[in-house]
Amino acid sequence: MKPNMDKKRRTIKISIDPERCKDCGYCRSVCPKQIIRLSKAYNSKGYHYAVVESEECSGCRFCAIICPEVAIEIDRPSENRGS
Repeated sequence: MKPNMDKKRRTIKISIDPERCKDCGYCRSVCPKQIIRLSKAYNSKGYHYAVVESEECSGCRFCAIICPEVAIEIDRPSENRGS
């Protein structure tokens, strides 16, 4: 069953809107996988913005829930139960 879990993990997509991010650090502090880092680039407001540096996202959505700027979206596949 582990290969199926790995396949699901790869299909989880995390999107961070660089223009909304203000580098508050909340997303980095709650990520259990510690895969969110700061970009070296700046957004138009002069902030370094958060980026994801790995495909290891578990889809927990902690980062999206805590983000005060609503800059993070998690797209994870719906689970097929009984289909």
